Amino acid sequence: MTAAVPETLSVVVEREMPFPPEKIWRALTQPHLIEEWLMKADFKPDVGHDFSFRADWGVINCKVLELEPQKSLAYSWDAYTLRSVVTWTLTPTEAGTRLRMEQTGFQSNQPQFYQGAQAGWPKFFANLEQVLGRPE
Repeated sequence: MTAAVPETLSVVVEREMPFPPEKIWRALTQPHLIEEWLMKADFKPDVGHDFSFRADWGVINCKVLELEPQKSLAYSWDAYTLRSVVTWTLTPTEAGTRLRMEQTGFQSNQPQFYQGAQAGWPKFFANLEQVLGRPE
């Protein structure tokens, strides 16, 4: 008899933003901007780069997995017992850019992480929109 594979869950947040992909890309990849809307980070846009997000509650260990400038970015997101992947996709639209974030890998026995992500990502998106809306 084989053990049942736990179900994995994903959190998706998708929003059309009135900004060009280049501007959103900068906010997703420049550490001083990332800190303003998400957390302090030592991010570099290089595949294979290990980095971390730091908050007062702890550290999230990450690694850049995929990168296609101004189109997509994926990195691992490992905190405590959570092993997940965050993928950003930027799609140009007539009004600006459709930004999609998907965090995959939540185990069904990790409701606190899943619920935290469901509550947290919309707030991060709101913060991101504020940063993007400022004059450069």
